[in-house]
Amino acid sequence: MSGNPETGEEARPERVLIELARDGDQGAFGELVGPYRAELHAHGYRMLGSVHDAEDALQDALLRAWRGLPGFEGRSSVRSWLHTILSNAALDFGRRRARREVPAGFSPAGQLAEPAWLEPYPDAAVGDLRAASPEARYELRESLELAFVIALQHLPPAQRAVLILRDVVGLSAAEMASQLGTTVPAVTSALQRARASVAGRLPGHTQQATLRSLGDAQTRALAGRYADAIERGDADLLVSMLTRDATWTMPPESACIRGTAAITEFIRHEVGSVRWQHRATRANGQLAIGCYIWAERLGGYAASVLDVLTLDGGQIAGVHAFIIAEHVEQPGYDGRFTAADFTRFGLPTVLPETG
Repeated sequence: MSGNPETGEEARPERVLIELARDGDQGAFGELVGPYRAELHAHGYRMLGSVHDAEDALQDALLRAWRGLPGFEGRSSVRSWLHTILSNAALDFGRRRARREVPAGFSPAGQLAEPAWLEPYPDAAVGDLRAASPEARYELRESLELAFVIALQHLPPAQRAVLILRDVVGLSAAEMASQLGTTVPAVTSALQRARASVAGRLPGHTQQATLRSLGDAQTRALAGRYADAIERGDADLLVSMLTRDATWTMPPESACIRGTAAITEFIRHEVGSVRWQHRATRANGQLAIGCYIWAERLGGYAASVLDVLTLDGGQIAGVHAFIIAEHVEQPGYDGRFTAADFTRFGLPTVLPETG
């Protein structure tokens, strides 16, 4: 029996927690769902493409689970039951929020329009993976990589739910059919269509494989060169780090800058004219760079953009520059990725003047 690492107490069996929660014990309910919160949050992010929307869907799902405990008969595991509730909550959330158009930008794979509402996902939110096997860790992080999450957003919502429940969570077709209120043939058909669609939109290699081949030292060196090139406004140095068909997108803006010539112009005229500082981190299981712009009013550098890099070997195939909401000048934009979210990535919101 596993214990609680924070209190040193032994964990109580789920059947005991279920009965206590049914009797109104909220502490027992928290203990019951606690081990699954991180994976449920990640599930919500895959469904909705937004950390903040995932948090809302998770809270809704937990409320539904609390209210639905009297009807839980134990035919499936608590984990399967919670993930199905989360899927339904995310589907309902997606229907309630305003319809959001996918812009004309494309991902490094050359096919994937990048949703305007997409937000980066902090690696720290995945939770403690020390007990998981190396293979399980890589698979979990692969399922949060930008290419996969973007591909999911192009599926019809029901297909998205089925694909995640089967290929990420590991539910059987029978479990999904029972808890989603449909049939096994319908689930199987939706799954086949979803897999075909996603497979056609993914690059030939994952970022996990690329990062493993590079190693930590080379990855840190690449991050350092990237930051140095931008801080010095050295477009030539930056372009030397890019693949020939590299792309630069800036969610929520729809523009996609493609190719080294266009990116060179962008760096020289837009990026290179600003004072920057940078800090490396990880997002979506990928190398990421927190970008800070000089703010005279603060006497320091303020969080501005989070660049999530897609690597191809030792080069950069794509930059997904997630602009914080405070800097977005787009009518009707309702994004919730702000400077405060930098702390989710282990980054400060302000860097002091140095030198």
